[in-house]
Amino acid sequence: MNNTLPYKTKQFLIVLLKLSIVVAAFYFIYHKLANNPELQFHEFLDILHEKDVFSVKTGVFLLLLTLFNWFFEILKWKTLVSIVRPISIKDATEQSLGALTASLLTPNRIGEYGAKAMFYPKPLRKKIMLLNLIGNMVQMTTTILFGIAGLLFLSKTHPLPINILNISIFGIMGLLILVAIYFSTKKHRFEVKGFSLKKISRFVYYIPSDIRIKTALFSVIRFVIFSFQFYYLLTVFGVPLDYFNAMIIISSMYLLSSIIPSIFIFDVVIKGSVAVYLFSIVGVNELTILSIVTFMWLLNFVLPSVFGSYYVLNFNLPKAKKEL
Repeated sequence: MNNTLPYKTKQFLIVLLKLSIVVAAFYFIYHKLANNPELQFHEFLDILHEKDVFSVKTGVFLLLLTLFNWFFEILKWKTLVSIVRPISIKDATEQSLGALTASLLTPNRIGEYGAKAMFYPKPLRKKIMLLNLIGNMVQMTTTILFGIAGLLFLSKTHPLPINILNISIFGIMGLLILVAIYFSTKKHRFEVKGFSLKKISRFVYYIPSDIRIKTALFSVIRFVIFSFQFYYLLTVFGVPLDYFNAMIIISSMYLLSSIIPSIFIFDVVIKGSVAVYLFSIVGVNELTILSIVTFMWLLNFVLPSVFGSYYVLNFNLPKAKKEL
């Protein structure tokens, strides 16, 4: 179908699509900030000024943590994609931030898979999508492991309102899901993001061990960085929590909020609701937590997506090449 379109028409449609992605991304970011029913924008700005978040020392340190967070995400992508084709840090940055911007409005950032694949010629795109899936799965596994540890410590140090009936229902549902997965995988029907488990496991098996180790290491480093950034903001806001107890709640929060499906733009709402509940256990007020969650969202997603919009606007489809 693309071959039937004149070259100028095709170029115009590509430019229009890029502009639409960037405009839509900025509009929804603005809408979320200006029309948040849980946190009015003027309240948010007032508390940031009150806590002196915009001071040079605090601002520079927070920006450095954001920079390192995304540096290790970019490094992780550069490491993974080297299996298919070696790329530079510059290319990895363009692909990571551009894909972030392009996936803002898609559920669970699923648009990131197609966006990163578009940087490569057609013969490589399925492999690129698989590598992106693996990178996200390793990051999610890191979040789950830290989160489970956090929840276990939290349940021992603070009484949690647990409904036995609800736990039983979820347990039965989990068992049924596991049984369904077992029978599906026997027939090779079960898929994750469109890829069968058999194909994913085979692909992972052929990834060199040093790349697997680096990917896991970068994922852990990222988790430690953005969790520490949250803790640092707690200290800036004057929350009297030591690092260990804060990390218990922070890791639990990221686990619970990560397993809830969402459109990216509502991610801050979900994290905010979960964070308010968990931090209320230790007596932290709602306004403080909502402000920290919103500021974390601005630092680690909105700010990188602003830079990513530059890469979206300058994106060009790769020229067809003969790939092995």
